[in-house]
Amino acid sequence: MSLTRMADESLDRYGEYVALSFEGRSFTNAEQERSACRLANALRRLGVDAGDRVMVMLPNCPEVMQSYRAILKVGAVIVPVIFLLGQREVAHIVADSGAKVIITSAALLDKVAGQMDAVPTLQHILLVDAGGDGRVRSLVEETRAEDERSATFERGDGDLAVILYTSGTTGVPKGVALSHANLESNARAVAQLNELGREEWGVIVLPLSHSYGLTVMNAGNLLGTRGVLLRWFTPADTLGAIEKFRAVAMSGVPTMFVYLLNYPEADRYDTSSMRLWGSGAAPLPLEIVEPFEKKFGGKLLEGYGLTEASPVVSAHRLSGVRKLGSVGQPIPGVEVSIQDESDRPLPVGETGEVCVKGPNVMVGYYKTADETARTIKHGWLHTGDMGRLDVDGFLYIVERKKDLIIRGGLNIYPREVEEVLYGLPKIAEAAVVGMADPVMGEEARAFVVLKEGQIATADEVIAFCRSRLAHFKCPKEVRFVDTLPKSPIGKILRKELRGWT
Repeated sequence: MSLTRMADESLDRYGEYVALSFEGRSFTNAEQERSACRLANALRRLGVDAGDRVMVMLPNCPEVMQSYRAILKVGAVIVPVIFLLGQREVAHIVADSGAKVIITSAALLDKVAGQMDAVPTLQHILLVDAGGDGRVRSLVEETRAEDERSATFERGDGDLAVILYTSGTTGVPKGVALSHANLESNARAVAQLNELGREEWGVIVLPLSHSYGLTVMNAGNLLGTRGVLLRWFTPADTLGAIEKFRAVAMSGVPTMFVYLLNYPEADRYDTSSMRLWGSGAAPLPLEIVEPFEKKFGGKLLEGYGLTEASPVVSAHRLSGVRKLGSVGQPIPGVEVSIQDESDRPLPVGETGEVCVKGPNVMVGYYKTADETARTIKHGWLHTGDMGRLDVDGFLYIVERKKDLIIRGGLNIYPREVEEVLYGLPKIAEAAVVGMADPVMGEEARAFVVLKEGQIATADEVIAFCRSRLAHFKCPKEVRFVDTLPKSPIGKILRKELRGWT
């Protein structure tokens, strides 16, 4: 089944209902469908055919979902791009994907306007909030007179649906090619785990122009859910939306939960309706779980995924057992294996590379067969993450391979040290990376952001670590900073920190 058929069936199954709230306006699922049909017809008129790539680079707004639906209806391929990426990264994605149309906003036009003459495939830029001339056009004007019904171009399970580019934290962004079957299987598995009522509201704060947005759209079609969409994350707007809509769920990254916990005005808001806070994309500091749940209510549950797996691999069940420090059990239909350097499975409890097999595993890296062959071996997706499985099948992510610190032949896992640092009440955020050492090869260096009004010394932080860790694991150096570098979705970038000398 193509993803467009999932959306069609959703309309038939649930009828028209208010599915989205955005900045004071409500949208029904049928309204979103009509907007998508008009855009699909406009894209056809502008020359978009089956298999063509259409890039969507927008902050959170209803037009993101409308665009996705429209692109799929014409049989084209979605290329989502987080709007916070830099001009160089965006230029690479436009050229590498061979995008024919870009859907964006006036504020972001400078990031793509220069590609009109540089990329032969690029024909038009559609602005959701402004007009233009020539090949830069107004989406509103282009769709105004179009029919509110649109035929669907049928695509097969193995046909390409999306090219999602990695964030570039490990080099030049790579295009992850995902098929209709990849995304459908992942959406159905995620939907199976849902235990919340479809009449209840969720809050959407993560970027929709990302794998998260595809999951929201596809699983939402299956479940008939409704969401309060925020243009971007702020503690006040997030807590305000939860209170106003009596929301029951929100997915975020650990940085967001740290910000919420440390937000001085948090007590003004009623979050007693919340049942589920889903955390992913980066390690969740265990020290914040208990105080967070005490303050805001609900359960803070960690899951695991990656773009190459469409993206969800494992999750906790709301009514099931929670194991702190774990990212839950594999979702239905997905297998996880811990393998050594020779691609051999390791026993329960041993640490090795996390490998994934299932219908959610990507087709491959776009136009990069060699890289695909290095990543998918014998049917297993090699994630580059180090982890272990327990006897109950719960997965524990230990570290990224590239983040491992080797001191005098002994392994130091930055996450383990960071967990201790978060236990020091004065610390708001922390990250640990390796630094070169002439004697030991590497030592641990900690970057620390203190809570507002707090004062600490490096010796104090190191002494705190030594009271809880083996001395060889403790930071040799502590640096106090005002902020830590983060990706567009809020993941702390250790790669950048390694370059801070």
